Amino acid sequence: MARWIRFEQEGRTGFGQLDGARIAVYSGDFFGAPTATGQTVELAAVKVLTPTVPGKMFALWNNFHALATKLGAAIPAEPLYFFKSPNSFLPHGGTIRKPVSYDGKVVFEGELGIVIGRRCKAVAEADVPKYIFGYTCINDVTAAEILNKDPSFPQWARAKSYDSFGVFGPVVATGLDPATLVVKTVLNGQERQNYPVADMILPPTKIVSLISQDITLEPGDVICCGTSVGVGSMKPGSTIEVTIEGIGTLSNRYE
Repeated sequence: MARWIRFEQEGRTGFGQLDGARIAVYSGDFFGAPTATGQTVELAAVKVLTPTVPGKMFALWNNFHALATKLGAAIPAEPLYFFKSPNSFLPHGGTIRKPVSYDGKVVFEGELGIVIGRRCKAVAEADVPKYIFGYTCINDVTAAEILNKDPSFPQWARAKSYDSFGVFGPVVATGLDPATLVVKTVLNGQERQNYPVADMILPPTKIVSLISQDITLEPGDVICCGTSVGVGSMKPGSTIEVTIEGIGTLSNRYE
Protein backbone atom coordinates (compact mmCIF):
# COMPACT_ATOMS: atom_id res chain seq x y z
CA MET A 1 0.00 0.00 0.00
CA ALA A 2 1.19 3.53 -0.77
CA ARG A 3 -0.23 7.02 -0.22
CA TRP A 4 0.66 9.27 -3.16
CA ILE A 5 0.61 13.03 -2.74
CA ARG A 6 1.23 16.06 -4.96
CA PHE A 7 2.72 19.21 -3.51
CA GLU A 8 4.20 22.59 -4.27
CA GLN A 9 7.48 23.77 -2.78
CA GLU A 10 9.25 27.01 -3.66
CA GLY A 11 7.09 27.39 -6.76
CA ARG A 12 7.77 23.88 -8.05
CA THR A 13 5.32 21.00 -8.26
CA GLY A 14 6.38 17.56 -7.07
CA PHE A 15 4.94 14.26 -6.00
CA GLY A 16 5.84 11.33 -3.82
CA GLN A 17 4.77 8.85 -1.18
CA LEU A 18 3.55 10.20 2.13
CA ASP A 19 4.74 8.36 5.23
CA GLY A 20 3.63 10.04 8.43
CA ALA A 21 4.85 13.63 8.25
CA ARG A 22 7.46 13.05 5.56
CA ILE A 23 7.24 12.73 1.78
CA ALA A 24 9.61 10.47 -0.16
CA VAL A 25 10.00 12.38 -3.42
CA TYR A 26 9.60 10.62 -6.79
CA SER A 27 10.17 11.67 -10.38
CA GLY A 28 8.87 10.50 -13.74
CA ASP A 29 5.36 9.47 -14.70
CA PHE A 30 2.94 9.51 -11.77
CA PHE A 31 0.82 6.77 -13.41
CA GLY A 32 3.67 4.92 -15.12
CA ALA A 33 6.81 3.78 -13.32
CA PRO A 34 7.87 6.66 -11.08
CA THR A 35 11.37 6.56 -9.64
CA ALA A 36 12.35 7.36 -6.07
CA THR A 37 14.84 10.24 -6.04
CA GLY A 38 16.15 9.48 -2.56
CA GLN A 39 15.10 12.93 -1.40
CA THR A 40 12.54 13.63 1.31
CA VAL A 41 10.61 16.73 2.33
CA GLU A 42 8.56 17.46 5.40
CA LEU A 43 4.82 17.67 4.87
CA ALA A 44 4.72 20.84 6.95
CA ALA A 45 7.17 22.52 4.55
CA VAL A 46 5.02 22.16 1.40
CA LYS A 47 1.65 23.23 0.07
CA VAL A 48 -0.59 20.21 -0.54
CA LEU A 49 -2.16 20.07 -4.02
CA THR A 50 -5.01 17.93 -5.32
CA PRO A 51 -3.51 14.43 -5.64
CA THR A 52 -4.27 14.35 -9.38
CA VAL A 53 -5.35 16.91 -11.98
CA PRO A 54 -8.48 15.27 -13.38
CA GLY A 55 -9.69 15.97 -16.87
CA LYS A 56 -13.12 15.18 -15.50
CA MET A 57 -14.76 14.40 -12.19
CA PHE A 58 -17.85 12.19 -12.20
CA ALA A 59 -20.12 12.12 -9.16
CA LEU A 60 -22.86 9.60 -8.41
CA TRP A 61 -26.34 10.17 -7.04
CA ASN A 62 -28.30 7.51 -5.10
CA ASN A 63 -25.60 4.86 -4.68
CA PHE A 64 -26.11 3.75 -1.06
CA HIS A 65 -28.89 1.50 0.20
CA ALA A 66 -29.32 3.37 3.50
CA LEU A 67 -29.86 6.74 1.82
CA ALA A 68 -32.09 5.28 -0.89
CA THR A 69 -34.28 3.76 1.84
CA LYS A 70 -34.43 7.06 3.73
CA LEU A 71 -35.40 8.99 0.59
CA GLY A 72 -37.75 6.34 -0.74
CA ALA A 73 -35.71 6.27 -3.95
CA ALA A 74 -35.66 3.34 -6.36
CA ILE A 75 -32.48 1.25 -6.57
CA PRO A 76 -30.70 2.24 -9.79
CA ALA A 77 -29.50 -0.40 -12.26
CA GLU A 78 -26.73 1.84 -13.59
CA PRO A 79 -24.74 4.84 -12.32
CA LEU A 80 -26.72 8.07 -12.07
CA TYR A 81 -24.00 10.67 -12.47
CA PHE A 82 -23.19 14.29 -13.13
CA PHE A 83 -19.95 16.22 -13.62
CA LYS A 84 -18.13 18.72 -11.45
CA SER A 85 -16.17 21.28 -13.45
CA PRO A 86 -12.37 21.58 -13.16
CA ASN A 87 -12.62 25.09 -11.65
CA SER A 88 -14.30 23.47 -8.63
CA PHE A 89 -11.30 21.32 -7.69
CA LEU A 90 -9.84 22.11 -4.27
CA PRO A 91 -7.11 20.34 -2.26
CA HIS A 92 -6.81 19.43 1.39
CA GLY A 93 -6.29 22.63 3.38
CA GLY A 94 -7.91 24.85 0.79
CA THR A 95 -10.82 27.13 1.65
CA ILE A 96 -14.30 26.32 0.37
CA ARG A 97 -15.77 29.66 -0.64
CA LYS A 98 -19.39 30.75 -0.37
CA PRO A 99 -20.55 31.69 -3.89
CA VAL A 100 -20.98 35.44 -4.33
CA SER A 101 -24.15 34.86 -6.38
CA TYR A 102 -25.85 32.53 -3.89
CA ASP A 103 -27.03 33.00 -0.32
CA GLY A 104 -28.74 29.67 0.37
CA LYS A 105 -27.85 26.38 2.03
CA VAL A 106 -24.42 24.87 1.26
CA VAL A 107 -24.20 21.14 1.94
CA PHE A 108 -21.26 18.80 2.61
CA GLU A 109 -21.16 15.18 1.38
CA GLY A 110 -18.34 12.90 2.53
CA GLU A 111 -17.54 10.22 -0.05
CA LEU A 112 -15.03 7.71 -1.37
CA GLY A 113 -13.38 8.68 -4.65
CA ILE A 114 -11.98 6.35 -7.32
CA VAL A 115 -8.85 7.52 -9.18
CA ILE A 116 -8.27 6.12 -12.66
CA GLY A 117 -4.73 5.07 -13.55
CA ARG A 118 -4.99 3.92 -17.18
CA ARG A 119 -7.01 4.89 -20.23
CA CYS A 120 -10.23 2.99 -19.78
CA LYS A 121 -12.84 2.42 -22.51
CA ALA A 122 -15.58 -0.25 -22.55
CA VAL A 123 -13.83 -2.35 -19.90
CA ALA A 124 -15.40 -5.50 -18.46
CA GLU A 125 -16.00 -5.43 -14.71
CA ALA A 126 -13.58 -8.31 -14.12
CA ASP A 127 -10.77 -6.26 -15.70
CA VAL A 128 -11.47 -2.98 -13.89
CA PRO A 129 -8.92 -3.46 -11.03
CA LYS A 130 -6.14 -3.04 -13.59
CA TYR A 131 -7.49 0.45 -14.38
CA ILE A 132 -8.05 1.78 -10.85
CA PHE A 133 -4.95 3.52 -9.54
CA GLY A 134 -6.31 4.04 -6.04
CA TYR A 135 -8.79 5.82 -3.80
CA THR A 136 -9.16 9.26 -2.25
CA CYS A 137 -11.44 11.25 0.07
CA ILE A 138 -14.15 13.47 -1.43
CA ASN A 139 -16.25 16.35 -0.15
CA ASP A 140 -18.92 16.85 -2.80
CA VAL A 141 -20.10 20.35 -1.85
CA THR A 142 -23.53 21.44 -3.12
CA ALA A 143 -25.51 24.67 -3.34
CA ALA A 144 -28.65 22.77 -2.37
CA GLU A 145 -31.26 25.40 -3.21
CA ILE A 146 -29.97 25.87 -6.76
CA LEU A 147 -30.53 22.22 -7.70
CA ASN A 148 -34.32 22.47 -8.17
CA LYS A 149 -34.67 26.25 -8.26
CA ASP A 150 -36.11 26.07 -11.77
CA PRO A 151 -38.75 23.30 -11.89
CA SER A 152 -38.24 22.86 -15.62
CA PHE A 153 -34.53 21.96 -15.37
CA PRO A 154 -32.57 20.39 -12.46
CA GLN A 155 -29.30 22.34 -12.25
CA TRP A 156 -26.85 19.62 -11.19
CA ALA A 157 -23.79 21.12 -12.87
CA ARG A 158 -24.35 24.61 -11.47
CA ALA A 159 -25.22 23.46 -7.94
CA LYS A 160 -22.14 21.22 -7.77
CA SER A 161 -19.52 23.20 -9.71
CA TYR A 162 -19.07 26.54 -7.99
CA ASP A 163 -15.42 27.44 -7.47
CA SER A 164 -13.96 25.27 -4.65
CA PHE A 165 -16.92 22.83 -4.50
CA GLY A 166 -14.98 19.78 -5.80
CA VAL A 167 -12.83 18.97 -2.78
CA PHE A 168 -10.59 15.88 -2.81
CA GLY A 169 -7.40 14.50 -1.29
CA PRO A 170 -5.11 14.64 0.56
CA VAL A 171 -3.65 11.57 -1.16
CA VAL A 172 -4.44 8.71 -3.49
CA ALA A 173 -4.02 5.45 -1.58
CA THR A 174 -3.22 2.25 -3.45
CA GLY A 175 -3.65 -1.35 -2.36
CA LEU A 176 -6.94 -0.85 -0.51
CA ASP A 177 -10.02 -3.06 -0.51
CA PRO A 178 -12.84 -0.50 -0.77
CA ALA A 179 -15.41 -2.91 0.68
CA THR A 180 -13.60 -2.72 4.04
CA LEU A 181 -13.59 1.08 4.25
CA VAL A 182 -15.70 3.43 6.37
CA VAL A 183 -16.40 7.09 5.53
CA LYS A 184 -16.58 9.49 8.47
CA THR A 185 -17.47 13.18 8.18
CA VAL A 186 -16.94 15.61 11.08
CA LEU A 187 -18.32 19.15 11.11
CA ASN A 188 -16.82 21.48 13.73
CA GLY A 189 -15.73 18.54 15.85
CA GLN A 190 -19.09 16.71 15.70
CA GLU A 191 -19.42 13.48 13.74
CA ARG A 192 -22.14 13.79 11.12
CA GLN A 193 -21.52 10.78 8.89
CA ASN A 194 -20.18 7.30 9.65
CA TYR A 195 -21.10 4.72 7.03
CA PRO A 196 -19.59 1.60 5.44
CA VAL A 197 -18.58 1.63 1.80
CA ALA A 198 -19.89 -1.97 1.68
CA ASP A 199 -23.44 -0.51 1.68
CA MET A 200 -22.81 0.81 -1.84
CA ILE A 201 -25.42 -0.19 -4.44
CA LEU A 202 -22.94 -0.24 -7.34
CA PRO A 203 -19.39 -1.08 -6.18
CA PRO A 204 -16.32 0.62 -7.67
CA THR A 205 -15.60 -2.09 -10.23
CA LYS A 206 -19.14 -1.95 -11.62
CA ILE A 207 -19.18 1.86 -11.56
CA VAL A 208 -15.99 2.09 -13.60
CA SER A 209 -17.06 -0.62 -16.05
CA LEU A 210 -20.46 0.93 -16.73
CA ILE A 211 -19.21 4.51 -17.05
CA SER A 212 -16.43 3.35 -19.37
CA GLN A 213 -19.10 2.09 -21.77
CA ASP A 214 -20.34 5.69 -22.03
CA ILE A 215 -17.23 7.84 -21.76
CA THR A 216 -13.54 7.08 -22.03
CA LEU A 217 -11.78 7.49 -18.68
CA GLU A 218 -8.26 8.90 -18.60
CA PRO A 219 -5.45 8.67 -16.00
CA GLY A 220 -6.15 11.05 -13.14
CA ASP A 221 -9.92 11.17 -13.65
CA VAL A 222 -11.91 10.91 -10.43
CA ILE A 223 -15.26 9.23 -9.76
CA CYS A 224 -17.07 10.24 -6.57
CA CYS A 225 -18.96 7.14 -5.41
CA GLY A 226 -21.92 8.96 -3.85
CA THR A 227 -22.77 9.53 -0.21
CA SER A 228 -25.00 8.02 2.48
CA VAL A 229 -27.09 9.36 5.34
CA GLY A 230 -25.95 12.28 7.49
CA VAL A 231 -25.30 15.02 4.94
CA GLY A 232 -26.02 18.50 6.20
CA SER A 233 -25.40 22.18 5.76
CA MET A 234 -22.33 24.24 6.68
CA LYS A 235 -22.19 27.80 7.93
CA PRO A 236 -19.30 30.14 7.05
CA GLY A 237 -16.50 29.67 9.56
CA SER A 238 -17.01 25.90 9.72
CA THR A 239 -14.32 23.22 9.52
CA ILE A 240 -15.29 20.07 7.64
CA GLU A 241 -13.26 16.82 7.74
CA VAL A 242 -13.74 13.64 5.72
CA THR A 243 -11.74 10.67 7.04
CA ILE A 244 -11.25 7.24 5.49
CA GLU A 245 -8.82 4.96 7.30
CA GLY A 246 -5.97 4.01 4.99
CA ILE A 247 -6.35 7.22 3.00
CA GLY A 248 -6.33 9.94 5.65
CA THR A 249 -8.29 13.07 6.50
CA LEU A 250 -9.42 15.71 4.03
CA SER A 251 -9.82 18.91 6.06
CA ASN A 252 -11.07 22.28 4.82
CA ARG A 253 -12.61 25.51 6.09
CA TYR A 254 -15.81 26.93 4.66
CA GLU A 255 -15.84 30.73 4.50
